[in-house]
Amino acid sequence: MVSSIRRLLLGAMAVAAAASHGQLPPIDDGTFQCIRDMTSVRGFYIDNLNGADALAGTLAVAESETGGVYPVGSVVQLVPTEVMVKREAGFSDATHDWEFFELDVAPEGTSIRVRGTTDVVNRFGGNCLDCHAKAKPEWDLICEQTHGCDPIPLTPIMVKAIQKTDPRCPPVTLTDEEAAMLKALMGGGS
Repeated sequence: MVSSIRRLLLGAMAVAAAASHGQLPPIDDGTFQCIRDMTSVRGFYIDNLNGADALAGTLAVAESETGGVYPVGSVVQLVPTEVMVKREAGFSDATHDWEFFELDVAPEGTSIRVRGTTDVVNRFGGNCLDCHAKAKPEWDLICEQTHGCDPIPLTPIMVKAIQKTDPRCPPVTLTDEEAAMLKALMGGGS
């Protein structure tokens, strides 16, 4: 127990030290947890790897009606298997300093399948940057229905069902409509 508390304290100190130097803590498999533990904004989830104080800045941009630039450490996630992290200035001009991640998720945790900038391709063959680059400049590569990106082939109900079934999270009950949409999405008809 004492060693667990010590590890947690050392980890928190490392995050605080990195944040005070304008850096991010290391990003590895343990960085990404249950999507529903993040803050929900209009159907997607956000967090900030630099802690609660930094999350306020991420939330302010996410909730803005006019856009903005996300602060370093911002995490944006629509579905459990795909995530974006805002990196340090100069990380990648092409992606406005975003790093894209394709994840494998299981009840035991997360594995980073692919990570990078311009060449990350999701399970469905879509290049992350190709889609996000279509966002209007004021939205800092974040796609939503009115931001200029191509629509994704998922309804809001399908997205909610996928979020609710993140295997890293405690189980929650799907509505009948969510269950039917998830079944249809998995090829089981309606």
